[in-house]
Amino acid sequence: MKRFKGLRLACLLLGFGFLYLPILSVIVYSFNESRLVTVWSGWSTKWYGALLENQQLLGAAWLSVKIGALTATLAVVLGTLAAYSLVRFKHLKGQPQFELSTAAPLVMPEIIIGLASLLLFVSMEKLFGWPAGRGQTTIVIAHTVFAMAYVTVVVRSRLAHVDSSIEEAALDLGARPVTVFFTVTLPTIAPAIIAGWLLAFTLSIDDLVVASFTSGPGSTTLPMVVYSSVRLGVSPEINALATVMITLVSVLVLIAGLVLARSREK
Repeated sequence: MKRFKGLRLACLLLGFGFLYLPILSVIVYSFNESRLVTVWSGWSTKWYGALLENQQLLGAAWLSVKIGALTATLAVVLGTLAAYSLVRFKHLKGQPQFELSTAAPLVMPEIIIGLASLLLFVSMEKLFGWPAGRGQTTIVIAHTVFAMAYVTVVVRSRLAHVDSSIEEAALDLGARPVTVFFTVTLPTIAPAIIAGWLLAFTLSIDDLVVASFTSGPGSTTLPMVVYSSVRLGVSPEINALATVMITLVSVLVLIAGLVLARSREK
């Protein structure tokens, strides 16, 4: 039994090492004094100072945050409505087709979503004159397409476990359906909505492929800047930026985990 316990611990350490050692090396080398990222010459925080003076990276980071916030908000609104329809109106005509269409972006390759979005925006511009060119608006719309699918899954799983008799009791007492949704249903599924918003925000911040298809001049996101910089060689500033992003995403994941844990306890 002890032998199997040791083997299980070794497999666990091997798995964690495979997942987190590359991330740990990026964090460690962000404090490297040398400009050569593979040559360690001592501890230094000067690359974080250089990062704060790099207007290109800071501008791209701020644009990604704005796009991520807008995407997450739109995805939460649309994803919550979709999840509500799937759970509360199961027997409506066309429900299986609607369920399939909301889940399709989950299995669709990002390059297909990006290409399809680009063709749609070009066609719309020719027919209606909107959107004029590619930029922040087109990136937000394209990101919302796949982020909404993830939000729908998260909110739907929570909504499926909510006792509908509470909503029915409110309706029997004379409350209108809209009032029941905002006063009974929405507070009950609020933890899942928050977790869905954080998930959509992270997906948007991380996306490179779809943004490359739907961006235009002056709308270069942070992953696009990082990717173009890495092609010319890894800069220590990129390591510092990656460390900041890892910290930000870790905090968001921790918050989402705490919110979901509290919702399960309730």
